[in-house]
Amino acid sequence: MRETGCGIWRFGVHREWSAGGEGPARATKEGRVRLRQKDSFLHLQNYRRLTWTVLAINLGVILWGAFVRATGSGAGCGDHWPLCNGVVVPHEPSIETMIELTHRLTSGVALLSVMALVFFGRKLFPAGSPVRFGAWGSLIFIVIEALLGAGLVLFEYVAGDTRPLRGAVVGLHLVNTLLLLGWLALTAFWAHGGRKLRLEGRKFWILLPTMLAFLVLGASGAIAALGDTLFPVESLKEGFVMDFSEGAHILLRLRVLHPVFAIGTALLVYLCTAAVATQKSSKKVQKWAMALAGIFTLQLGLGFLNLLLLAPVWLQLVHLLVADLSWLSLIFLGAEALQEEES
Repeated sequence: MRETGCGIWRFGVHREWSAGGEGPARATKEGRVRLRQKDSFLHLQNYRRLTWTVLAINLGVILWGAFVRATGSGAGCGDHWPLCNGVVVPHEPSIETMIELTHRLTSGVALLSVMALVFFGRKLFPAGSPVRFGAWGSLIFIVIEALLGAGLVLFEYVAGDTRPLRGAVVGLHLVNTLLLLGWLALTAFWAHGGRKLRLEGRKFWILLPTMLAFLVLGASGAIAALGDTLFPVESLKEGFVMDFSEGAHILLRLRVLHPVFAIGTALLVYLCTAAVATQKSSKKVQKWAMALAGIFTLQLGLGFLNLLLLAPVWLQLVHLLVADLSWLSLIFLGAEALQEEES
């Protein structure tokens, strides 16, 4: 909190003060107070909208990145980064080039939007505010996201490349993506008045294994999706034969683990939501627990459908979107359940 001769600033809200005053003079001052409070409130409301906008932008970029992988367009700009085929604006670009270039441009917009969160967060919230913490965390993870994306291109882990290390990088990329979404969600939560989190107690130890399982599930899902792209099949039977053959590629062997992880994570999700929601929890906690259970059930159904339909691109994107929404529901559930008590 900072005091000046004209007022007090706290959490970005300005309140003018004076040592008294009567009549018209006091009325004028009270009017200025109301105007400044209204102006600060509008700024806060705009920042809250910005947090949701940035989250939506990043979700869109994530889905487009999956589209790049699913269509084999990752090499659309060659092994150049940040340039595309060695130039800023490619001449007579192919469809693959346009898809990859669009992903790079929208990724740049996502980075700028997170930088805006940090900039305006510093303007509106005081040092030590969890909003600032969340915005800086988001910036760190989106920079890591960009570096991982650049590494995929520069080391040519794109298009039809089947090197096993590509699977590891893709899995790590997806884990970082989920952590980025988590930080963005927490920034929105704190900007809307959420309190700092207490990473202790029974609820924390119930939520933590579920979150870790979700990250493992996400990594395995990314590897499974990569296997679907690199080794397409004409039938479900052909896919099973390929997965369990003696000379199966490592990505195919790992693909088999994804349904196993999905079932294990489902058990943890249902146990977690039931346990957290019944511990004298608020209505918001109960609502997020119900939302998580419902969305994750939908995610399981889409995963099964994706298997039956041999992973068409459109269904891969829908499955990923619902998976991201499940993760965000888990983050908001954890934030509501673990925030400090009101003093």
